[in-house]
Amino acid sequence: MDRKNAWEKYPEGKKRDKVFKFAEKYRRFISECKTERECTAEFIKRAEKAGFVNLEDVLAQGTALKAGDKVYANNMGKGLAMFVLGEESMEQGMNILGAHIDSPRMDLKQDPLYEDTDFAMLDTHYYGGIKKYQWVTLPLALHGVIAKKDGTLVEVNIGDKQGDPVFGVSDLLIHLSAEQMEKKASKVIEGENLDLLIGSIPLAADKKDKDEAREKVKANIMKILSKEYDIEEEDFLSAEIEVVPAGEAKDYGFDRSMIMGYGHDDRVCAYPSFMAMLEMETPRRTSVCLLVDKEEIGSVGASGMQSRFFENTAAEVMNAAGDYSELKLRRALKNSKVLSSDVSAAFDPNFPSVMTKRNAAYFGRGLVFNKYTGSRGKSGSNDANAEYVGELRNIMDKNGVAFQTAELGKVDQGGGGTIAYILANYGMSVIDSGVAVLNMHAPWEIISKVDLYEAFLGYVAFLKEA
Repeated sequence: MDRKNAWEKYPEGKKRDKVFKFAEKYRRFISECKTERECTAEFIKRAEKAGFVNLEDVLAQGTALKAGDKVYANNMGKGLAMFVLGEESMEQGMNILGAHIDSPRMDLKQDPLYEDTDFAMLDTHYYGGIKKYQWVTLPLALHGVIAKKDGTLVEVNIGDKQGDPVFGVSDLLIHLSAEQMEKKASKVIEGENLDLLIGSIPLAADKKDKDEAREKVKANIMKILSKEYDIEEEDFLSAEIEVVPAGEAKDYGFDRSMIMGYGHDDRVCAYPSFMAMLEMETPRRTSVCLLVDKEEIGSVGASGMQSRFFENTAAEVMNAAGDYSELKLRRALKNSKVLSSDVSAAFDPNFPSVMTKRNAAYFGRGLVFNKYTGSRGKSGSNDANAEYVGELRNIMDKNGVAFQTAELGKVDQGGGGTIAYILANYGMSVIDSGVAVLNMHAPWEIISKVDLYEAFLGYVAFLKEA
């Protein structure tokens, strides 16, 4: 079943311009939003501009929700759920686009700052599945927040603005790396060696201060941080600062058909999911966009998919619409249909041995459906039922959406999972769908612009017609 290249749908001219314009807006988005907090803040700003109202305000004012109303709920600044109420009762089910907005990275430890041989360093702990050797000798940036004891929240964004310094993790020079080069790739760079070099100038001696700082370089860094951010070293204890690649996403290839950027997994699915919601007016079934945190480490915690955030929010929306009971909520969840919007591994001609060509995802062939993920014997996966897959095929074909089906590599090669199985626990119909990615989980990943656009079209079609 040979799928045509989706670029053939868009000959040069106005049709192709639509693809490139949509992709350019996305390129700017992932260049500016490199953390789950930054994504959430930007999405909320755009949602409010598009007429969405904070659910907390609706509840405080006692406003009754009706078909066509648009609300959102903010989950600790790290995720959100958006609802466009449909003509049918929510008890009949929702059409849900679920994606995650966290990405693999490094996080600063709670007590990160130290000095060693006249270098100031920051101790890190990597987050999610990464090849640690890919993160050395790169320009890196710091994004996040510092929560002070008085409740003040200090935003940190250093390394991506014009004129900012960058940071990095050093690597051993090739001339002295004979032993290092004999190690397995998983051991070439150890996790505890992913420490960030941030400075090397000692604090100038103060003649009036008899108690000179012993760690003068560290002291000088703290002087800079105190001046710039009004923080003290102990404030790192209540900080969430992420170490991410510095620099903006770039067009990739002579034909500019691709984008290289940090965090395509999974913002390349979250972005078109959000944009699809903006296309909804008064759908037949309630439309939902659910963007969550912590997928890369198992969807745990209060901001992850395994929390009760979505279930509680759905209950509040139904109650505000005057249509809530515990039984109705259970029916609403059970009757819902979901696209678990997460990325797929693209076929890479440099590494063909890990995939079977008949069941691989390819650049340029549109939205990818993964009936199952998991590893080896489908372990840990949601395996979508055939009836649901047939329904989605019909929707995509009827709306002219280019799509393909795939699995995550050869059967015994490895595997992975998404939030799909968690939503399926409610009895929902769920399938994984998203955009194919090269270099997945590397600091710089690559996607096809036409696949991004087809995902958007597919998500709109799903919300309107599922």
